[in-house]
Amino acid sequence: MTRNEVLTATRGLEGKSVLVTGASRGIGYAVAEGFARAGAETHILSSGSDIHDSATRLTEACGHGVISHQCDITDRAQVRKTFESLSRLDILINNAGLERPTPILERGDDVDATFARIVDINVMGTFHVTRQAVQMLEAGSRIIFTSSVWGKTAVAEFSAYCATKHANIGFMRSLAKELGPSGITVNAVCPGWVETVASMNSLRIMAEKEKRSEQSVLDEITGAQAMGGLMQPEDVVELYLFLASDAAANITGQAFNVDRGEVMS
Repeated sequence: MTRNEVLTATRGLEGKSVLVTGASRGIGYAVAEGFARAGAETHILSSGSDIHDSATRLTEACGHGVISHQCDITDRAQVRKTFESLSRLDILINNAGLERPTPILERGDDVDATFARIVDINVMGTFHVTRQAVQMLEAGSRIIFTSSVWGKTAVAEFSAYCATKHANIGFMRSLAKELGPSGITVNAVCPGWVETVASMNSLRIMAEKEKRSEQSVLDEITGAQAMGGLMQPEDVVELYLFLASDAAANITGQAFNVDRGEVMS
């Protein structure tokens, strides 16, 4: 057997049904590909119509069907309708999220609207999805959140994003206590700097604010890591697969950093 075949066999993911939210690109897309390649029945969800193109690309890459769902997770009616289309669910990956600056000193109403939208997606949307999912999950099922190392620390002018990522970890830990007696594990992955559209947009904003080049800011960020360099989405996938596997049956209520030693907590 090849290494991938051995990993697939030991993970026990083949035939499992997984839903990955926020999977049209970035980390969500990479995680969905990982599960599809491991033999899981993979469903991907996003609010944009590009989710269907993403499913087509994943299907072509992985050799079997990946099912797309266009759904705004802040709309509970849409969430309910989406879950009614699922026959079963074993693994939920709460990955959908919005990352934007919300500088508290900025005048005008734009920051207020952005702050509210981030909370609506990252907290309430995640709640709506999870609330529907738990009605389908049985003993041995998994819930995995995508938080962030900023969910354990903070950075200036991203208060809404940091607050909601802290909230994701608190929500996860409470659910781990609540769902543990039912045999359902709940954990979180906290990525550091991964090259995605969202993170590179944040990098641009930080550089503009500091009147520096993006490369200069990035060099400072990666230079503070124990291991240098910028991660790619596929670099974080293995942790999601492990937490969903049989090998992680006794792990719950934990928030794991994948950040090359940026935040040691």
